[in-house]
Amino acid sequence: MLFFTKPEIHYQVLQTKGQAKMAQVVEVDHPLAQHKLRYLRDKRTPFWEFSRILTELTGILAVEATRSLSLRPVSVETPLERTEAAKVNKEVVLLPILRAGLGMVAGFQQLYPRARVGFLGIYRDERTLQPQHYYTNLPDGLNNEAVFVLDPMLATGGSVVYALRLLREKGVENVTVVSVIAAPEGIRAVQREFPAVPIFTAAVDRQLNEHGYILPGLGDAGDRIFGTFAEVS
Repeated sequence: MLFFTKPEIHYQVLQTKGQAKMAQVVEVDHPLAQHKLRYLRDKRTPFWEFSRILTELTGILAVEATRSLSLRPVSVETPLERTEAAKVNKEVVLLPILRAGLGMVAGFQQLYPRARVGFLGIYRDERTLQPQHYYTNLPDGLNNEAVFVLDPMLATGGSVVYALRLLREKGVENVTVVSVIAAPEGIRAVQREFPAVPIFTAAVDRQLNEHGYILPGLGDAGDRIFGTFAEVS
């Protein structure tokens, strides 16, 4: 049996930056998404602006990533009469990978405030580039809900693969990965083990450097969200 239900994708899978076409990868090329990504890439963007724009861009990604959510009919009373409407059929759970994934939560919650949030603490060993897990706090009932793993940078893919393994162990089937930018190496790492899991991103960049950073990238997302680095004047 396949791990994770394969959702119906309503998007064209794009040929990306000279890389081979990769199934289940959606590069969101909405003009406003690409416009906001420019500011995130710019090293002169101060952290408070970086964080705000990341929230806005995440909102655009959230609209695209949630398109396959199922609906059920409901009736509502307008000020004039009763009419038929629709309601999301599954609850939404956000799983940001700490710490940078926290910067994407607000963008989703602005669209769907009732989304529950779990937390998965992982850091990357700078010497081995392997994920190191230090904290997990997940809501109950994930099996029947739509789970979105949030990580601004899908670089080596180690942290995301760790998160997907954890969800697989808990029997979760409806999972989507959302990142701001992704490297081909990270995409391949996810697809080797979880080929049915869709990945939504604003850009698939060229490659990783020897330190595991995405090129051209946007630097360290966590530092740029929270201002834990020297500002560029």
